[in-house]
Amino acid sequence: MSIYQAITTKYIGPSNTRAGRIKAKAWAGSVTVEWDHALNSDANHAAAAEALANKYKWKGTWYGGGMPDQTGNVFVCVESSDKASFTTKGEG
Repeated sequence: MSIYQAITTKYIGPSNTRAGRIKAKAWAGSVTVEWDHALNSDANHAAAAEALANKYKWKGTWYGGGMPDQTGNVFVCVESSDKASFTTKGEG
């Protein structure tokens, strides 16, 4: 049985040397992915959460939504599966 952790995501604005990006964090660690202008905000946050889930091989169905303080999004796994890939519900 795998132990999954909630994933939080936060937008990091562009700087003089880097484009805008999303940082996904869990207790286990973090990843940062560049903002994809072809995606909307929720899809960019989901992509970052998926990158972190893939890093730790966390597969299953995830629900995501905005944080109450509007600092980013949070994703929780509601059904883990060795066969399922990262799938989000509740976006948009």
